[in-house]
Amino acid sequence: MSTETTLHVTPKTAADEAHSFAEYKAIEAALQPYIESAKTGDGELCRTAFYDHAHIVGSVNGTFYNLDADTFKGAVNETGASPDVQSHISWIDISGPAASAKVEFINWAGFRYTDFFVLYKQDGQWKISGKVYDSHAQN
Repeated sequence: MSTETTLHVTPKTAADEAHSFAEYKAIEAALQPYIESAKTGDGELCRTAFYDHAHIVGSVNGTFYNLDADTFKGAVNETGASPDVQSHISWIDISGPAASAKVEFINWAGFRYTDFFVLYKQDGQWKISGKVYDSHAQN
């Protein structure tokens, strides 16, 4: 009895690879209004990255927050600009029109944050459907 298995993999074409690369770049672009809003304190800009139904969940200083996108917009405005904030996108994972991403921030209003996003592509546009976050030492 043989335990050998044959794996049939459909080879990727150059067009497949270009499309895949473009999707990662499109998600990076979809996250940019959110990332830029950390620097500018512009809640309106931040809001453009989210679907209307989006929720933001996490805690700061032991207080749990479950905010809708409009309320979060107000929180970004209230926090104000953090011109010295630094950020990077740690990873992006895509499956068809669904994706997730992790973004790290340091010195956003003096805090370090790790944000986990769930994104969805509708009508050719990626937007954030939800966010959970960790405020690290301020949690």
